Amino acid sequence: MTLEILAVQGIPEVVAGDSLAALIVTHAPELRDGDVLVVTSKVVSKAEGQIVDVDRELAIDAETVRVVARRGDTRIVATRHGFVMAAAGVDASNVTKGEVVVLPVDSDASARRIRDGVRSLTGINVGVVISDTFGRPWRVGVTDAAVGFAGLEAFEDLRGTVDPYGNELRVTLTCTVDELAAAADLVKGKTSGVPVAIVRGLAVVLPAESPEMQGISGVVRPIDEDLFSLGTRDVLRARVDAVEFTGEPVDAERVTRALQAAALAARPSGWHGLRFTVLPARDFASMPAFADAEALTSAATVIVPHLDDEASARDLLASGAAIENVLVALAIEQLGSCWIWPPSPAAPHGLPDYPLGLIAVGKPVAD
Repeated sequence: MTLEILAVQGIPEVVAGDSLAALIVTHAPELRDGDVLVVTSKVVSKAEGQIVDVDRELAIDAETVRVVARRGDTRIVATRHGFVMAAAGVDASNVTKGEVVVLPVDSDASARRIRDGVRSLTGINVGVVISDTFGRPWRVGVTDAAVGFAGLEAFEDLRGTVDPYGNELRVTLTCTVDELAAAADLVKGKTSGVPVAIVRGLAVVLPAESPEMQGISGVVRPIDEDLFSLGTRDVLRARVDAVEFTGEPVDAERVTRALQAAALAARPSGWHGLRFTVLPARDFASMPAFADAEALTSAATVIVPHLDDEASARDLLASGAAIENVLVALAIEQLGSCWIWPPSPAAPHGLPDYPLGLIAVGKPVAD
């Protein structure tokens, strides 16, 4: 197999309203069926008017739905698209001073428009990948990855196949669209003014009449499967009492995982006489003993830490650290929590014996 990566030269400065398909066809007259066009997200954003005249930090705030980690002025965040990246993809380079470029609203739709436009103008069937620059955990330096695509499948799924030694591949799921984005950046570069490249020689483009497959959302790892949903330096920052919850239910598996993680953190001594019981929040919202606990009115679940009959003074002393373990573990699971002190030594009706307080749990209302 021979693979070619060709820079599309001569595309002028792109402004709002420009047809990227027309510009590409004009400057890449020898397009072929099966070519993959890799287009830098910045020119897509420029063509779609995604340039804003605001302070960069304000633009990052607007594009951010969750802070994953921070150090100094650097923020790694989850964007409204679901990407985890530095500065929410907001870029102040290659634009007029005082302006910044934000990511396209829907890069999959942008890719489809370019693909359809090229086919309308030439009759040629291409795939399209919209790319942007990402840093990478555990490795120094950046590379390009896909933020949208059309006309090809995201992955090459090798699970269940056998290698030349007879070993079954169990987890090999190659992200084709990211590999195409990274390969194309070798000829596009960051400062050369080349926003489009052609990758030729891979049989990955779908027939023109094929329905579009799942878009870039299928490439983003769901948070429930993300083992690194927070930077280690930011775990304690995430553990802040929620003032108000949305009232939505929470995933019971997340609560269970948090309790299990907190128990592991308590080893080797463990929690001998301390127990955690999970109950619906509605069981407590109407209790007179907790009338002043506003968090209970919108929480989804309550965790009750309590001592059993075998508990010792040592268990009581250790309970504070154990409860804090649970609060931190809930934050790692992206669940809000609020510590509610016990109203009195006597347990109100409906609580286990010897309660130490309540942990209200729910989805926090965004600040």
